[in-house]
Amino acid sequence: MKGLLQRVRGARVEVAGEVVGAVDRGLLVLVAVEPEDTRASADKLLHKLLNYRVFSDTEGKMNLSLADVEGGLLLVSQFTLAADTKNGLRPSFSTAAPPALGEELFDYLLCKAQQLHGKVASGRFGADMQVHLVNDGPVTFLLQT
Repeated sequence: MKGLLQRVRGARVEVAGEVVGAVDRGLLVLVAVEPEDTRASADKLLHKLLNYRVFSDTEGKMNLSLADVEGGLLLVSQFTLAADTKNGLRPSFSTAAPPALGEELFDYLLCKAQQLHGKVASGRFGADMQVHLVNDGPVTFLLQT
């Protein structure tokens, strides 16, 4: 499972002009599910998302986590993040999970996040989404399980 974590001052996801998820200060995470992923993969990624230290402390060092700053978490499914781009000039999506598995594990990740963290929003799985964000830093990390 992959999560492209971006520290944001604010982010929102729209589907057909309607805002379906939004957060203020926090993290926007684009999530890709791969065929070998399991609920354990989702648990591991969620632990990293909630505890990865990407927010500045009083000395300006990245020592604080999302949980520490009580920031928002916006999860967006992004199967293209799992693309195989090693060969040629067109991505292959054979390395992405089938849609049913992708949706099952993304929903599991979202549900667990909502149980463990107070401020969680999401996009809509499989929808054509427009993602708006103000990247803070910019700070972006690719996390893999």
